Amino acid sequence: MKDLGEIKAQNPEQGFQFPGVFEITAMGNARAKLEEEVVRIIQDAGLTVLAEAVRVRPSREGNYVSVTASFMCPTREKHDEVHAALRAHPEIRWTL
Repeated sequence: MKDLGEIKAQNPEQGFQFPGVFEITAMGNARAKLEEEVVRIIQDAGLTVLAEAVRVRPSREGNYVSVTASFMCPTREKHDEVHAALRAHPEIRWTL
């Protein structure tokens, strides 16, 4: 298996292009106020969250919530940093 740093796009016109606007979704406990937490984590990484592009969707039973946020990201490293920080949060179960 290749290390993530070794994987390169076969066609540079496809895939992530930096800098750019990206979306990230975090899912977890509905009582954890994840909307604020996701925005805070992205901002703590020094990135700009597009406030009008934050969406919250509760699960059918209301026990879980997914929060999708769009943000400006200058580099792949910053993108990876945000994913890692979200995954490290104790109330976040999954990220996309």
